[in-house]
Amino acid sequence: MILNEIKSSHLRLVAQPAQVTPMKVSVIIPALNEERNILTTLLSIKKQQGDFEIIVVDGGSTDRTAEIARPHASVISSERGRAVQMNAGARLASGEILLFLHADSILHPDALSNLNQALKDPENVGGTFTLKFDSDKFLLRFYTFFTRFKFRYFHYGDQGIFVRRSVFEQLGGFKEIPIMEDIDFLRRMHGRGRVALIKLPVTTSARRFLKRGLFRQQLLNTILVSLYVLGVKPETLSRWYLPEPATSRLRRIGFKAGESRFDSPVNTESASYQKPDYD
Repeated sequence: MILNEIKSSHLRLVAQPAQVTPMKVSVIIPALNEERNILTTLLSIKKQQGDFEIIVVDGGSTDRTAEIARPHASVISSERGRAVQMNAGARLASGEILLFLHADSILHPDALSNLNQALKDPENVGGTFTLKFDSDKFLLRFYTFFTRFKFRYFHYGDQGIFVRRSVFEQLGGFKEIPIMEDIDFLRRMHGRGRVALIKLPVTTSARRFLKRGLFRQQLLNTILVSLYVLGVKPETLSRWYLPEPATSRLRRIGFKAGESRFDSPVNTESASYQKPDYD
């Protein structure tokens, strides 16, 4: 009987799962004139559980974006351009996981814990969340319904993109193109392994839809993505989506279309790094 108890105790000990230390997440936020939204975004991150850091990459804001962000995050400056800014943030990140989040997007309270859970599976190289708009209009709820499915062209940067740092480096970061950098990156990430879909929403601003019209904006998005998949260059597509100064500005930065500068050093003359104050 005593022998049986010893065997039973041994079996219980063996059956206990090993404790896995959560991986550190670097949340990288490209921002430009987001003084109205950045604080809400940052506070949604600071409520998360686990080990994380926040890096805000300012692309030359003329408002109080950097000033508002500074007490809550590491703030750096870089050349303007979402892909350029995200690569700059990644170069300074120390986390094993990189999460790229728009400055007008809010994380679900359990986002980072679910992210860590998803990446316990070594087959998962990264992933996205589902999408929710900060407006309850029917058409917007209808559009976001499709983000619950794993079809790759239903997922964009608005939903947050997370990736193992090692995979990000293997891919060379984001291609520094004026538009579609998120779709391009997700497509290349699919080539490295399984891409997880966490069914918790990232809530993002509906301002572009409300300003341009719900149907018109979604139709434009669908046309642009379709043309990109068919091979139309991002520089051509951006003329329909971005102001002309934003597209020409990328040409002045000094790289060829589609090139990634993730591996290049941070230019200390144009980037400043400030330690965060989490008090």
